[in-house]
Amino acid sequence: MSEKALAGIIGVFGLSQTITLDKMMEERKHLTGHEVEKLLAATKGARNEARDRCLLLLMFRHGLRVSEACGLVLSQVDTEGRVLHVARLKKGLSTTHPLRADELRAIKAWLVDRAKMKPDTDSFFVSERRGPLSRKTAWVAIRHYGEAAGLPLPAHPHMLRHACGFALADQGADTRLIQDYLGHRNIQHTVRYTATNPERFERLWR
Repeated sequence: MSEKALAGIIGVFGLSQTITLDKMMEERKHLTGHEVEKLLAATKGARNEARDRCLLLLMFRHGLRVSEACGLVLSQVDTEGRVLHVARLKKGLSTTHPLRADELRAIKAWLVDRAKMKPDTDSFFVSERRGPLSRKTAWVAIRHYGEAAGLPLPAHPHMLRHACGFALADQGADTRLIQDYLGHRNIQHTVRYTATNPERFERLWR
């Protein structure tokens, strides 16, 4: 939701004295598609550009939790089959997702850099010390790129998972499909994405 739209809501409901625009922005738990694009663009020229762009893109497109992303191993990323085998945590339902062309390019660019590092691990994402990438490093990187991109709120990893859910809802995906894609066992965790999407009412009153 844009700042202009939020300001309109505040004005209509007379909330200016109790709820500020900044407060509403702070409470937002996801990034918009445009903000994700800005976050990805902020990786250009960075020290770990290939790794971090690939990390952010896969986390967004596949709704990965930071632990799921950092826990990826090489065998889960099948560039020939063009699929990603997602092992969900928190008793989630593991799934296999297709990889799109831009994801494959990002993966292959990172694998070139990764091979040069000669890490002694099968972890897909590795640190500069050639060990598995830590959750803390991913958190710090995402916060840094959010600041570099000039986002209106502090970015953190789980915002990319939520951004994925809302983006799928915006594209017209139904609740059950999003539930399967994100690996939710309880559909109540998925409803948040479709319940606030006005697109689902488009075919009414025709």
